[in-house]
Parts: sequence; C-alpha cells; structure tokens
Amino acid sequence: MLRDTRDFECKYTNFIYLCNGFIEIIMKYAEYQKAFSPARLNKYLKACNGDNLLALTLYRHNVKLCQKFYGVLNIFEVVLRNAINEHYREYFDDVDWIRNQLVLGGMLENHPQRDAVEKTIANLDKAGRYTNDRVVSSVSFGFWTHLFSRHPFALGGQSLLHIFPNRTKGLGQRVIYNELQNIKSFRNRIAHHEAICFDVSGVKSTLPAKEKYAMVIKYIQFMGYPETHLYYGLDVLPNLILKKIDLL
Repeated sequence: MLRDTRDFECKYTNFIYLCNGFIEIIMKYAEYQKAFSPARLNKYLKACNGDNLLALTLYRHNVKLCQKFYGVLNIFEVVLRNAINEHYREYFDDVDWIRNQLVLGGMLENHPQRDAVEKTIANLDKAGRYTNDRVVSSVSFGFWTHLFSRHPFALGGQSLLHIFPNRTKGLGQRVIYNELQNIKSFRNRIAHHEAICFDVSGVKSTLPAKEKYAMVIKYIQFMGYPETHLYYGLDVLPNLILKKIDLL
C-alpha cells in the first residue's frame, strides 16, 4: 500500500523527505526512544512489526486520539455532574446538598471520597470562596460515578436515573453504574497518558476506543442531548483519527 511521502524516513539518517522536495531534519528513532522510553514505544513497535516509522506514526496518532477524547469526556463530565447536582438539589430541597449529605446518616457518609470532599469544602471556606457550584466543579469524576453504586443510590431515594429520561427501557442502576465505571476507567487511562489504540492483547485496534466513544454518546443521548448539538463547533470528535489508525 502506498503511503504519503511525508511518512517516509530514511532508516540511516534523521532526514524526512517532503512532497515538495524540501528536506526537514527530524530526530532519529533512538532519540525518540530516549525521550519517550523504550518501554513506552515497544508496544507500538511490536504492533507495527518492528517498523520504526510506523511505530512513531501510531504513537502520534494515539496522542491525537487522546486529545480528541479529552474534549469528548470533558463535555460529558460537565454535563453529567450538572445533571446530578440539579437533581439532588431538587430532591433534597437543598442548594448545599453535598455538604449536608456528608454528615452522619447522610447519603455521602460512607462515600470513599468523603475526606477529600470535606477537605475541598474546608479550603473553600478558609478562602471565603465556598459555594456549592465550586464544590461541584472541584470534586472528581469518580465522586459522581460512585453515586450510581447501590448504597448511595438507595439513600438518594433510588431516583438518580431520572437524569436519563431517554434511557433504554429496563436499563437499571447496576448496568448504568458499571458502564459509567468503564467510562471512568477509560478517562483515567487517558489522564495517565496510556495507550488507547490497542486491544487487551496488545494488537493495534480501535475497537475498544470506539466502544467507549459509543457509550459516552449513548449517555449523552440518555440525558436528552443530541451529540451533534452538544459538541457543535468543537473539533473534538475522534472519527477521523480513528480511521487513520485503522488504515495504518
């Protein structure tokens, strides 16, 4: 299969030959290994059958794919946490429901991030900047996904699924919790600069990323937003870079 001449690198020099006839100096593969570490690049090299250039191209594609998903997940997290916050503000009739549900007997009493949330609130109090909205924007994505687990879900009146008015009929708390945990794990992989262009056996594959993307879009639609509207004007959708990885 022919490749664009911009993708060709001389194996013995650090020159790359461009379509317009000019020559651009680039780093040698060994220099990239030193910068990124052999351990990080080896999985890409193995997936590309030892082709240094293809390995680097795949590595760059993975970085670009993570950039796209960062935007996709950023929007999703903001929309999800705002929906949860509005739901429980109404359910508890309390604009400070997070703070007040941390107390003994409250919905958040046994939340695994209780100490971290209390510290966040204390710091905001000390700085004279406390508002519920600032707490909402400060706590982690894991704080929100945990609210779909069995115990807090029950203490919240088993009402949290109301934020998904368009969810599939019969889709219950357990499945939704597990799927949101999968999205969170995918998000954490990206946050820790891990590869998302391989399957579990290390073979180059976009299927896992496509599955997570479809899952995110599904929950956006469950909340009543067409993804074409929510992401309008934002260059974050990963379809093009997924296709490039497939064709590599």
